Amino acid sequence: MYDGSAEGATTVPRRPRVFVEGAIFHVYNRLARGADIFSAGDEAERFLGLMQRARERDGVVVLAWCLMSNHYHLAVRSGPVPLARTIGFVQARFGQGHNRRCHSLGPLWQSRYKAKVVHDERQLLQLISYIHLNPVTASLVSDPAAHPYTGHRELLGKEPPRLVDVDAALSLFGSTAGEARRSYLATLRRERVADWLGAQPGRLPWWGAEPDRPVVPSVPLLDPLGRSPGLERPRVTATAFLERACQWLGTRLERLRGPGQDRDVSVERYLIAALAIERWRVRTKELADALERRADVVTRWCRLGAELRQRDAAFCRRYEHLDRALVEDMAAQA
Repeated sequence: MYDGSAEGATTVPRRPRVFVEGAIFHVYNRLARGADIFSAGDEAERFLGLMQRARERDGVVVLAWCLMSNHYHLAVRSGPVPLARTIGFVQARFGQGHNRRCHSLGPLWQSRYKAKVVHDERQLLQLISYIHLNPVTASLVSDPAAHPYTGHRELLGKEPPRLVDVDAALSLFGSTAGEARRSYLATLRRERVADWLGAQPGRLPWWGAEPDRPVVPSVPLLDPLGRSPGLERPRVTATAFLERACQWLGTRLERLRGPGQDRDVSVERYLIAALAIERWRVRTKELADALERRADVVTRWCRLGAELRQRDAAFCRRYEHLDRALVEDMAAQA
């Protein structure tokens, strides 16, 4: 039995994140010690800039967002990239940048982010209301449009979209923009008097009694545009991934490991590294070991592959084709 001393203490491993592509999540986190960092200088804008970059890179659909002085809330539909990578990127980059700017040390965030799957449309409408009414609930403003850091004004068409996919969000409320905005405002008025509105996230209707318990929904919620929830990618080792990927690309693992620097082999390296790390959750160190390269080299390959995926249509098609081929191959082998 642990008696409270350091000697004999055991480390309890974190529960793994449950990722469901195409599911909708309530994501939030707080800054350590309640620090009001987002109200200082241009820190809020820096955080939003990172979130915009991650959204575009990883195919995340943002349906609602709110940035308060010491915490944030998001309603997002995950893309094919695991949500942990998207939010982890934003939090890590923001924390590193803030510490550098302020000449400070130590963790910036209270903990790793919290995420909860939203199971049905009713819960999703409640979530959007909760997020955009957060400044009202906190008695900062009486009108959510008066708070500068939410997606509320974007949904009303009062400012250009910053994070929200406006059409996707409005499609939850009506078939035309005017009808949807009227319905959205009516929903806010109705939920504004709900007894749960001021509750902590763990006590909200879609969270239940265990705020950070991993869950696997039996039927993940389709996105607001009716698309399927996405592909299911099993956990695989770096070696298994490389063998299958090389087979589908018609190349050899020795070619990727070798010293060759011609464009074709470089593109293959970028493609495989980006797909393995972004979508298949292969750890960078494991992939680097399998490729007989340093981890920083494979990290650079992944970054270059992610950049090519966004700007080169032919590379993107090849990336998506390989991803789907591997999913189908793994499913057939199961």
